[in-house]
Amino acid sequence: MTRAFVALTLPTAICSELVLLQMAMPVPRRVSPGNMHLTLAFLGDVPDPLLEEVHHALSEVVVPVFELRLQGLGLFGGGRAHNLHALVAPEPALEHLQAKVVHAVRRAGLRLDARRFLPHVTLARFAPAAIEQARLEKVVAGAGLFSAGPFPVDHFVLMRSILRQPEAVYEVLAEYPLDSPHHRVREASG
Repeated sequence: MTRAFVALTLPTAICSELVLLQMAMPVPRRVSPGNMHLTLAFLGDVPDPLLEEVHHALSEVVVPVFELRLQGLGLFGGGRAHNLHALVAPEPALEHLQAKVVHAVRRAGLRLDARRFLPHVTLARFAPAAIEQARLEKVVAGAGLFSAGPFPVDHFVLMRSILRQPEAVYEVLAEYPLDSPHHRVREASG
C-alpha cells in the first residue's frame, strides 16, 4: 500500500515568496518549502497494483500548459482555524486539469471521495488551541493583497506521502508533462 496524491509542484521562486509570507504569520508548524504543493486529487492508501493502473491512466491525460497565480490567504476551520493556506486565483485551465485527473483516477478503478475542489497551497497546520484565532484572522485579512506569480504549469506529479513527525515526507513517483499526447512520463529515481 502506498499513501498517494496527485499534485502540482511549485517553482522555487514561488516557494521562496511563500516562506517570506509564512514568517509574518503567528502560527506553529509551518509547511517546509519542499512540501509546498497544490493537491489535484488525494488518493489515500492505494494497493500497489492499483497505483500502477492509476499511473497508466494519468499518463493519458492531455492538457495544454497554462499559468497560475496565487492570490490572497485563507483559513480552513471557521472560528477554530487549523490550516493556513495561499489561495489560487480562478483559472479554468486548472479546473479542467483537475477534472481530467479525477476522471483518469476513477477510470483506473480507484474510488475518490466526492469533494469540491478548493485549490490552495497549505502554509501551516496547527491545533486551534495552539494559536490566537483573532490575531491570526487579523493578520490573514491584512495580507489579503498577497499575490505570487504568474508561473507556468507544465507538468503534474504522482506523489507518495510517508507520514512522519514533525512533517510528512513527500516523494515524487512520476511526473506527467502537459501539452503532449503521450507524455514523456519521467519516473522518479528511487
